[in-house]
Amino acid sequence: MNRVLTSFLIVSFIITSCAQKKNHDYVITIKTNYGDMVAILYDETPKHKANFIKLVKEKYYDSLLFHRVIEEFMIQGGDPNSKKAQPGQSLGNGGPGYTVEAEFNPKFFHEKGAFSAARLGDQANPTKASSGSQFYIVQGKKYTDEEITQLEQGIQYNRKNMALREVLFMPEYEEVRNLVVRKQQEGDGAWLGSFFEKADTLIQKVKKDYQPFAFSEAQKTRYKEVGGAPHLDGDYTVFGKVIQGLDVIDKIAAVPKGPGDRPMQDVRMFVTVEEMPKSKIEKTYGYKYPDSK
Repeated sequence: MNRVLTSFLIVSFIITSCAQKKNHDYVITIKTNYGDMVAILYDETPKHKANFIKLVKEKYYDSLLFHRVIEEFMIQGGDPNSKKAQPGQSLGNGGPGYTVEAEFNPKFFHEKGAFSAARLGDQANPTKASSGSQFYIVQGKKYTDEEITQLEQGIQYNRKNMALREVLFMPEYEEVRNLVVRKQQEGDGAWLGSFFEKADTLIQKVKKDYQPFAFSEAQKTRYKEVGGAPHLDGDYTVFGKVIQGLDVIDKIAAVPKGPGDRPMQDVRMFVTVEEMPKSKIEKTYGYKYPDSK
């Protein structure tokens, strides 16, 4: 049996085996020497949820490090190579030997406490598939209205530019590409600006799911009130949320770092999972499910 088929069967099995009653959910607890973080994982990202729960039940994460920590950004862990890593050892390339298909959902974004999947960069990973085990928890920072607007425009420009380049390098658009190159050589900025502004129609003709990027009102509100890392939205799968222990993120993010943003003193994790009624989760942790009455 080939490796791809084996990975598919594993993910299919764990999705089935991790299914729970509608009124129950799983609570993830990450214990560290800076305190505990409690998280829930989203039903709308079933592959990531099932995979993470499977690994936790296998004690995969126990004694691994938060090996990459950047203040006002995020704390990252889940590399199995970190369990016995020597001081100064470079980390971040380990995993269980498979990836998880991206599960982007506009309802879930990179606000503070977002539980998200790490992954390889776009050039090596054009489908944006997630690491099989590495994850990060967002700390981020708070943004003003002006900063959000500027960031939104920047993200839209970059993503539109990338999408347009992909279209222009398709064989059927060679003539259009040659015209653009000629206008660049002539320094015709007015033509190029007009072409780029109107390029959404061309991009959508090829990429049916393409839409100009824009933050939702919910995103804008949360990024102003609690903060986050909005530049990651739509590029990395958010599959859960820390519902208790946000202060622990701050404590870990503030530790002294060495090369590769690795903490100078190891920050280890021990992770457990518990199934409990959603009503108990709401009462215990103050988290309200969207469908809760």
